[in-house]
Amino acid sequence: MAIIMIATPLAGCAGEDAQPHIDRVAELEASAAENKTAMEADQATIAANEVQIAANEAQIAALEALIAAGEGDNTVLQNQNAHLISQVADLKVNVSEAYTEGYGEGYDDGYENGASSGGSGVQSTLDVIIARGSMKCGVKESQYGMGYLDSATGVRSGLDISYCRALAAAIGLNPDTDVEYIPASGSDRFEKLAAGTIDVLIRTTTWTTSRDADLNADFAGMNFFDGQGILIREDVYPAADAGNSAAGLNGANICVGIGTTTEGNMVDWFTSRDISFTSVPVADAAEATAKFTSGECDAFTGDMSAMVAKKWQLDNDGDVGSDIWIASELMSKEPLGAAVRDYDTDWKDVVAWVWYGMVTAEEMGVTSSNYAAMASAACDGSDPGMCRLLTENLGLGTNDNPLLNTWMQDVLSAVGNYGEAYDDAFCDGTYDGTSGSAAMSGCLIARSGTLNALVSEGGIQYAPPMR
Repeated sequence: MAIIMIATPLAGCAGEDAQPHIDRVAELEASAAENKTAMEADQATIAANEVQIAANEAQIAALEALIAAGEGDNTVLQNQNAHLISQVADLKVNVSEAYTEGYGEGYDDGYENGASSGGSGVQSTLDVIIARGSMKCGVKESQYGMGYLDSATGVRSGLDISYCRALAAAIGLNPDTDVEYIPASGSDRFEKLAAGTIDVLIRTTTWTTSRDADLNADFAGMNFFDGQGILIREDVYPAADAGNSAAGLNGANICVGIGTTTEGNMVDWFTSRDISFTSVPVADAAEATAKFTSGECDAFTGDMSAMVAKKWQLDNDGDVGSDIWIASELMSKEPLGAAVRDYDTDWKDVVAWVWYGMVTAEEMGVTSSNYAAMASAACDGSDPGMCRLLTENLGLGTNDNPLLNTWMQDVLSAVGNYGEAYDDAFCDGTYDGTSGSAAMSGCLIARSGTLNALVSEGGIQYAPPMR
């Protein structure tokens, strides 16, 4: 398979247009602090009101007992009782309003019911997508294997693109015509997600604490387990002298994206090992490539998948004028996956379980070419688990828009199982979907022996039970 690459940015990084990103993070942090203070005040109000409600209800019960027993002035007792009942009703309204205002409109609906359209609050993104008739997927366009747009043909490819297509198929859209791909940069991806510019973010995005908590994103399926790597010029730091290790880069000038997770990871890794280096800030991968090629940087760092792709590109272009090599270490954990907005539970469930379904299908030997026959055979009672996967809704979707019982068959028709999608992204596209990672050929990044292999092969791609 011919592989065409133009540029591979530092995957999973937030270096592009870093200052707006930094400003946005500061804005979000300030907003979070204000919201926390308001929520604490509302919580105190709610607690006080609930105590008063309990006391009033106890008094109501006592008065009703007196009325039933005929003790005292019945008219006075009934008036007192009616007054307390009115107070309780008012207090309950106050509690309800405190929840709604303090936690954001539709918090309870979003948290407990997955923001379903049947509630009184936020509408599920799934319902919005179905009403619109198309899905907006935030993606990359320049990293081969994950999110890549061939400028000559207009064809998109990569594991992230397959994930977008699978989601569209699962919810009843046409994956060829009903997906709008919206470029999401490292600096604006979470802003676009929060604003509703995109429905789902599938763009080599690392699941981290701060992104999950501070940026109000909710992570779903992890479609690639990566780690940070370093690409190095042989003419400055020979691999043999360095022991093929980043530990041999003492004093190196290293290109790194401004304000990115990779920048912090690099500082942690080298500082903890007492290795000196000079960080050379770059705005994006194009600048990093130019400085690495010119010799201003002895090395540059990013997700290992991006470093492998960049090495392939530079080796074929011959622009560096030196051999290049990749250090053996992974300097961080970089689980890359899909993200949705917080409290959008029904939509998150679909996003997550579509990926788990693709993994489960490969585990069961169900592929893009045999799913119909496998469904027919399994549902004769011989394989209840496979029958459920291929012919049941499994509770996915909203009240208004439940997924079809054949949603997984639609996914398999569109992109195949996990192994098939991986093969299309990184290898020559000849994998049969059942024979295991070792059977994949012509791979830019082999799956065999890596974390991205199925758990049965020693990897960590593992799906919870589909039942």
